[in-house]
Amino acid sequence: MTDSHPDLECRDLVKDFSDFRAVDRVSFEVPQGSFFSILGPSGCGKTTLLRMISGFQSPSSGDLRIKGKSMIGVAPNKRPVSMVFQHLALFPTMNIGDNVGFGLRQRGVGKAEIKTRVEQVLERVGLPGVSARRVDQLSGGQKQRVAIARCMVLEPDVLLLDEPLGALDLKLREHMKVELKALQAEFNTTFVYITHDQSEALVMSDNIAVMNKGRFEQIGAPHEVYHHPSTAFVAGFVGDANKFDAKLKSKNGAMLTFETPTGAQMRVEAANSDLSEGQRAQIFLRPEAIALSPTTNEGDDAANVSPGVVETVLFNGANSTVSVRGAAGELLKVALPQTGDFATLQKGDKLFTRWRPTDARCFAAVEAG
Repeated sequence: MTDSHPDLECRDLVKDFSDFRAVDRVSFEVPQGSFFSILGPSGCGKTTLLRMISGFQSPSSGDLRIKGKSMIGVAPNKRPVSMVFQHLALFPTMNIGDNVGFGLRQRGVGKAEIKTRVEQVLERVGLPGVSARRVDQLSGGQKQRVAIARCMVLEPDVLLLDEPLGALDLKLREHMKVELKALQAEFNTTFVYITHDQSEALVMSDNIAVMNKGRFEQIGAPHEVYHHPSTAFVAGFVGDANKFDAKLKSKNGAMLTFETPTGAQMRVEAANSDLSEGQRAQIFLRPEAIALSPTTNEGDDAANVSPGVVETVLFNGANSTVSVRGAAGELLKVALPQTGDFATLQKGDKLFTRWRPTDARCFAAVEAG
């Protein structure tokens, strides 16, 4: 019979510290075998939330369930969860086998069974035959897999990962993104992953919760959060975006015409917008949504086509970008296409930028104070 309960369920979780609310009525579910990331800036409450799930902190109110059972009041060592920390916390005086088997020894499992289970889990993380090695004999990526093996040998229902790639160099981080996703699929265990790095969340997750000031602003699949942000914070935090302050000049059905402080006009198609004429707004436009051309084309929407001058070219291989100053003074960051058509682009070159009204997102401006 299939268990109908999600592996993890949080309902209206609140955590107060004196007069500061770190987590503010957070609710979500994580189905079995999924990779769920909580993404947000430092201080947004994501680590506090993780510590409540693990049992190291108690919620001020709300409920937290694993496999349908409430964990309120349950000690950390009695919960079916394991945690991988940012600095891994491997024991340097123990060999790899003893590190991985530590939790089993704490549970009183027999030596023969520990040896068998340790060897099995090390093979599953791609490290067969390393039990006798010292921790300092492993690479950074291998240590990461040992830390995961130490958790997975305990067969947790939920594995919690607190920014585990933060201490790695860039190249190893990129490699470990792929490895972590593969390991999660191999074990089919629910992963709850905490990070401030949007690329980690986008690459690995089945679903992402974007957190800000103790609350979840949006929960969705990576493509949904990236292409259809539901708030201005999500639009600005997830991925790279050009941001413009503007005022709604006119509204014709779903087509909205904005005017920026520089005088530039922009048209955005937003079927569900509740903005009113004259209202201040913020427009977000992805660099890859902007096309470059040497000339304008007949039939172009004049509001979203602008002559411009190249200010800077930032070469970064496949992620190269160019900054273009528009005729009204607006500055656009544009992703360079990989066709080679603009390989010789340089400062001072003149061209046209264009983008579709459906590619931008608009939100009411948040008033200061």
